[in-house]
Amino acid sequence: MGKCVAYVGTYTHGNVVGIHVYDVDPGKGVLSERSVAEINNPSYLCTSKDKKYLYSIADEGVAAFSIDANGDLTKINQEGIGGMRGCFVDVDSKRRYLFVGGFHDGRVTMMRLNEDGSIRGIADGIFHQGVAFTQSERRIDHPMVSCVKLTPDERYLCAVDHGLNQVKVYELDYEAGKMHLKNIIRCMLSAGPRSIRFAKDGRVCYIVDEMSNYIEVYSYHYDEKNDEPVFNRLQRIATLDRNYNMVCESSCICLSNDDQYVYVSIDGFNGFSVFRRDTATGMLAFEQIVKCSGDFPKSISTLPGDEYVAVLNHDTNEIRTFQMIHDKERPYALMKCAPVKVVTPNCIRILELP
Repeated sequence: MGKCVAYVGTYTHGNVVGIHVYDVDPGKGVLSERSVAEINNPSYLCTSKDKKYLYSIADEGVAAFSIDANGDLTKINQEGIGGMRGCFVDVDSKRRYLFVGGFHDGRVTMMRLNEDGSIRGIADGIFHQGVAFTQSERRIDHPMVSCVKLTPDERYLCAVDHGLNQVKVYELDYEAGKMHLKNIIRCMLSAGPRSIRFAKDGRVCYIVDEMSNYIEVYSYHYDEKNDEPVFNRLQRIATLDRNYNMVCESSCICLSNDDQYVYVSIDGFNGFSVFRRDTATGMLAFEQIVKCSGDFPKSISTLPGDEYVAVLNHDTNEIRTFQMIHDKERPYALMKCAPVKVVTPNCIRILELP
C-alpha cells in the first residue's frame, strides 16, 4: 500500500480557508492534518484517475489543483460554469472533461480540460425543466441536480435530479463536447434521489433516496438491438427502521473498496447504515446501523483496506473514524480514535498515492 492522503472540502467561514489535506494511516484509522489549500467553499471534490489533479466546487465556479508527490495541492486555475453555484463534480479517466451538477439551478455542465489539468471553459450546458408530482410537504418539485456520475464505461453521464425525482442519462460525445439525453430513471414517488454509485463490475448501481430513506438497486446493461443503456430496478431497501419517527434524510452513499459493503450516512438520525452486498447479484442485506457520535453526517468513505470508515459530522465540526467489525452473528463498530476537528466538513476524498 502506498502513501494515503485525504482531502476534505468544507464550507469556508471563521478560521476555515479551503481544502484540508490529511495524512492517513489506514491500519489505525488516524487522520493527521498536514496542509490547507485556500479556496472559497470547496463543498465537493473529485480526483483524476492518474492521481495528478484534484477538481473542486468553488463559489466562483470550479477550480483545478495539481497534486504533488506528498499529496499537497497547488492551485492551477478556476473557471465559471455558466450558472449558479455547483454542488457536485466528476471527471473522466482521460481528463478530457469535467462534469458539474447544479443544485440551485438544475443545470448540468460539461467543462473542457487541458492536458496540463487546467480547466479550459464550458463545452455544453443543459438546464433541466419541469415539475414533479409529490405527496410530501417536505419535497421540492423543481429541478435540483444533486449528483453527476459517469457510468463505468464512461459512455454516459447520470444526472440525479433531486427535485424532479429522476435520474437523466446523457450520452456523451467527447469529440464535439456535447450531451444528448438517452434515458430517464424514474425513482419512486416522493423519493428525493440524492446520489448514485456504481459497483466496480459495472453491472449494478445504487441510488440513495434522501426523502424516503431508501436505496434503490438497479441492474445496468445495454439493449442488444439498439445498444442503449437499460436500468432495471432489482430491489428497494430501507436505510433505517421504518418505526423511527424523527425527520431523517439519507445523505451520502459509498461502496467499500472490495465492493462487499455499502454505507449510507443519515442526518437527523445522526448515524450510518451498513449493508452486506451480494457480489453476484448486487442485492443488499441490512447488517447494522451505527451512531456517528456527532450531528448532521455528510460524506462517508472507507479507508484503503476497508477496516475503517471515515464520517464527516458537518454540524459538530469533526471527522470521526470507525473500525468496522463485520461479524455475521454480531456486527459492530468501534470508535477508537479521537475526532479530528475541522469546521463544516462536507466532502472527503481518500487517495492512495504511487
